Amino acid sequence: MTQQHLTLTYERLHSIEAFPTDEQTLIRAAQAACHTAYAPYSGFWVGAALLLANGEIVSGSNQENGAYPSGLCAERVAFFQASSRYKDVPILKAAVVAYSPQSGKHLPANPCGGCRQVMVEYEQKQAQDIGLIILAEPEVYYRFERVQTLMPFGFVADFLKQA
Repeated sequence: MTQQHLTLTYERLHSIEAFPTDEQTLIRAAQAACHTAYAPYSGFWVGAALLLANGEIVSGSNQENGAYPSGLCAERVAFFQASSRYKDVPILKAAVVAYSPQSGKHLPANPCGGCRQVMVEYEQKQAQDIGLIILAEPEVYYRFERVQTLMPFGFVADFLKQA
């Protein structure tokens, strides 16, 4: 048996103003998307925004359902919308934040495993990294160069080709 180690590389930024203008716009779009969430059960409003290679920003929010597995996370809503509206336009960057209507504050929101899996597949599909920005702590953002950093052992389409 050989023990292996993974290294996780990311940047910590302590305000939106620390980002370049295009990423500030993307984060603000994710914040705005929070307010379109349908989250009557959790009260946890999540927004995601994607910057496409054509300059468009596509956003999505979490959509809950009383039959819990029937809802969708904000990240998947945004990625699926981008793919259906702009089929062959690469996704360059994604931003994810949450909001609490009770406190009136933006909250940390790490993408769930299912969303990470979907984002990794889009990286593979377009053969290009997708940068990811998340609000990871109050007033602290993490920036990753690629989604796969958060899902190093994701299920990839190449596995299906071996069947």
